[in-house]
Amino acid sequence: MKNLIVILFFSILSAPVFAQDATKKLGNISKSGLAIEGYDPVAYFTANKAIEGKKEISTSDAGVTYYFTSAQNRDLFKSEPAKYKPQYGGWCAYAMGESGEKVEIDPGTFKVLNGKLYLFYNKYFNNTLKSWNKDEVSLKKKADANWAKLSK
Repeated sequence: MKNLIVILFFSILSAPVFAQDATKKLGNISKSGLAIEGYDPVAYFTANKAIEGKKEISTSDAGVTYYFTSAQNRDLFKSEPAKYKPQYGGWCAYAMGESGEKVEIDPGTFKVLNGKLYLFYNKYFNNTLKSWNKDEVSLKKKADANWAKLSK
């Protein structure tokens, strides 16, 4: 009985750590735990552009660090993180819809759609936002389904 109590105690203590590890493994997060390559997730909504955040204005959510351009943006994020986090763990929305793959993004290539942030790959003459826009409804439906499978 004593051993069972000890096991339960340590299981409860380690649960948040496992949840944080799962978030980091599933999401497009740097090895240091930084999201969106340091870009301010709130600026996509308030300024309608990608702006690099500042290390000294940051917060963490589920073990992931986010940088912000202002304390006001940080506070907005802290009040409602799910509203500002990118969809599909910060991976390329087009790739998630097209093949269900986790593909890197260019933080400057994005779209805010129905109050949600979508990020896209844009390198080597391949801007996937353009492809997404051509078949957005179908790709979004597929991306939602693929992400649901990946994030189980």
